[in-house]
Amino acid sequence: MPTLADYPETFRHIRLELARERDHPEGSHHDGYDLVVPLAEDGRLDPDEWRKAQGKCRVRRFDDDLTDAVGLLARDAAGHWVFDYDRDLDGDDEIGFRFEFERFVPGEYVSVVHGGAEHTYRVAFVRPLR
Repeated sequence: MPTLADYPETFRHIRLELARERDHPEGSHHDGYDLVVPLAEDGRLDPDEWRKAQGKCRVRRFDDDLTDAVGLLARDAAGHWVFDYDRDLDGDDEIGFRFEFERFVPGEYVSVVHGGAEHTYRVAFVRPLR
């Protein structure tokens, strides 16, 4: 398991929280994702840094504040950013909708396809790892 000193300076802890939707009219601070990923200066995912440290690009999905799944940020065959929870299964991947264009800054919204449906998440915070 890597220590904080093992992570490049560009890595950030990003919290995504479920935005308002039909079943959650107020959104939910208790449902979402924690990402540990490299960001470029403009707040976008940094593919060059990701290539150098893929195994350190972690994703944790939480539901009702409990860890639901842990995996890696990866790229699928089409080049989409995905949350990969099992390297041997393609069916468990969750697609980050247009993540290559999104800016991960507090208050922005991003979408993830989870359980066959697209859900919107608000970027709650972006913090340096150290």
